Amino acid sequence: MTTFLSDGQTSTEPLRVAVIVGSIRKDRFCPTPAGWIADQARKREGLEVDLVDLADYELPVVLGGNDAGASQPDAVTELGKCLAPADAFVVVTPIYNRSYPAALKNAIDWFYAEWQLKPVGFVSYGGITGGLQAIDALRSVFTEFHAVPLRDSITFANFWEVFDHDGRPVDVERTSKLADGFLGQLAWWAQTLQQARVDRPYPFVESD
Repeated sequence: MTTFLSDGQTSTEPLRVAVIVGSIRKDRFCPTPAGWIADQARKREGLEVDLVDLADYELPVVLGGNDAGASQPDAVTELGKCLAPADAFVVVTPIYNRSYPAALKNAIDWFYAEWQLKPVGFVSYGGITGGLQAIDALRSVFTEFHAVPLRDSITFANFWEVFDHDGRPVDVERTSKLADGFLGQLAWWAQTLQQARVDRPYPFVESD
């Protein structure tokens, strides 16, 4: 995968993709689809994948203030070290009451620059809708950060029928095809936005 340096030269460094496990509930299913999409991404040449489990970080539920000298909680600092180097994100989420988990929103809100001008893809799971409402809600949130949500996503309706007891997809051919198209779009946007961030500054609009 070709990447772009500040002096206009090119490099063959892989694109870094952070796959975020968006549920921290006990007995959660989220690690199964997250592990699956991470494994699919690792099979693609030019991608380096980090699996980021929000359950590993005890993030405060009350956000910090805006004091310039205020230090971040340790858990926020540690999570930020995983997010900042990423060129793209895959957020894996269940659907809770027609939206996504509170823990995921909390994690998103602790950061800003880490999300900016990077693509975000979504994998959701649920009942008959497969979690579409959760993805719709997340798209509007990430737009606020000047991130670029992918138009296409992967949804698993009636997810208990999609994966077997070992966490493997029942229909390997179909799910692999979905992952291939999804990750192809993610990589395209990651490379395009990476080049754009180097080539020219983004014209942020100052609010009144």
